[in-house]
Amino acid sequence: MKLFTNKELLNLAKKGGYAIGAFNINNLEILQAIVSAAESEKSPAIIAVSEGAIQYAGLGHIISMTGIAAQMALIPLSLHLDHGKDLNIIQSCIENGFTSVMIDGSHLRFDENIAITKKVVEMAKSKGISVEGELGRLKGIEEKVSVSDQEAYLTDPQAAGEFVKKTEVDALAIAIGTSHGAYKFKGEVRLDFERLREIAATVEIPLVLHGASGVPKPILEKAERFGAKLPGAKGIPDEAIQRAISLGICKINIDTDLRLSFVSALREVLATKPEEFDPRKILGPGREAMKQTVQSKMRLFGSSGKAY
Repeated sequence: MKLFTNKELLNLAKKGGYAIGAFNINNLEILQAIVSAAESEKSPAIIAVSEGAIQYAGLGHIISMTGIAAQMALIPLSLHLDHGKDLNIIQSCIENGFTSVMIDGSHLRFDENIAITKKVVEMAKSKGISVEGELGRLKGIEEKVSVSDQEAYLTDPQAAGEFVKKTEVDALAIAIGTSHGAYKFKGEVRLDFERLREIAATVEIPLVLHGASGVPKPILEKAERFGAKLPGAKGIPDEAIQRAISLGICKINIDTDLRLSFVSALREVLATKPEEFDPRKILGPGREAMKQTVQSKMRLFGSSGKAY
């Protein structure tokens, strides 16, 4: 298949009342795990790439291997730049095969965020590429994104309406209390569902939830059993994800859960098979663990069986 745009995939998700996972990749094994999971679940999937991943793996390598995966796949995929802040990188993605880009101006003043987002929309639309904007800031650390408690703020519904109208973005990432990384909450999980309801009633485009990894207890316990130190790690419960989808979330970003799955499997191999030095036998179990995690997310999001 060809690579689809996020707009194509998310508009169908919005109509169908489900969400599509945007899964971050950094190497071949992660990409293979996502595509294999999507084919097993007959689900669309968004291949998300951060600026850090581009720096690590190289833009050409990412575009080439994702393009080949899409050609061979029997399910729809998109290639999406996650948390784009560098206009030069965004331009390179637009010109070299990405089908969707995110411009993250959430750290800027409202008018500055609108201005830079409009600029990216103008850059992308001539190429038929969809654009995701962000309004509101999530706390936590992931890749090159680092936001303190003091800097974090939730999305204002009326501001969201004005932002979408003035920028003409295709999707909007909002802040309702989730956070990046494995340490999302110190106490009880509290997401502002009423705020989400108001935003969904104000804007017509698909809404996006970042920082939505669940940090599953079995995966966390396995990683710690084989030497990981992740005290206090905590994620978003499945029931909260399901409620968010029912209120209008159409795209959900997952990165931390893939990392935890990969690392827990790697640690087990290295701990139990110290004689092993074949990278395929070390990385292979990590790939399989990520596939299982992606499949569980697709079932949770309701996208299984929605491939067309």
